[in-house]
Amino acid sequence: MTIKLHCFGESGNSYKAALALELSGLEWESVFVDFFGGAARSPDYRAKNVMGEAPMLEDGDFRLTQSGAIQQWITDQTGRFGGSVEDKYEVLRWVLWDNHKLSSPAGMTRFLMNFLPEDKRPADVIAFTQGRLKAAYQTLDTHLAGRDWIVGDDLTNADLSCCGYLFYPEPFGFDRKDWANIDRWLSNLEQTPGWKHPYDLMPGNPSDRA
Repeated sequence: MTIKLHCFGESGNSYKAALALELSGLEWESVFVDFFGGAARSPDYRAKNVMGEAPMLEDGDFRLTQSGAIQQWITDQTGRFGGSVEDKYEVLRWVLWDNHKLSSPAGMTRFLMNFLPEDKRPADVIAFTQGRLKAAYQTLDTHLAGRDWIVGDDLTNADLSCCGYLFYPEPFGFDRKDWANIDRWLSNLEQTPGWKHPYDLMPGNPSDRA
């Protein structure tokens, strides 16, 4: 049975799960969640996903939400992206760091700057979260000095998690040319066989609502 990932293109968290599926070799298909149309808050969706979020993975009767948990499930199914035995907890450490320090403020800032009406965009909040993001970019850029990947010598869930929002074109306070090590690392991801941009990998694009 084909794995289904309920997702939408604008979601960096969905992208983490979709990219892991795409690169894993598992057979999967995307199911569009009309997030901006309120689909994730609908009774039907909530009946399957009490958190009301995307992504949501379905494999037969099995359902799972939260991108980090989905990534680990993919690792358990395929043996890929978990790193070496010695690196297991280092991979997890970076996934958790990303979820709290990088993706959370990046997703919020990008939403506030691009998906709210201009007269409702809170300038003070945006400035604050961009300051937090700059510190996170510095942490990641410093760590990547002399490294091709965040942990070990190959692609892991640490990379698939931390890149979640960094390929998006909408402005939120990140320009990869300002961070040489991050830029080089993102290029490594782009050169990975099977890599796709989020808007090419999942249904849903801001142009759909233009």
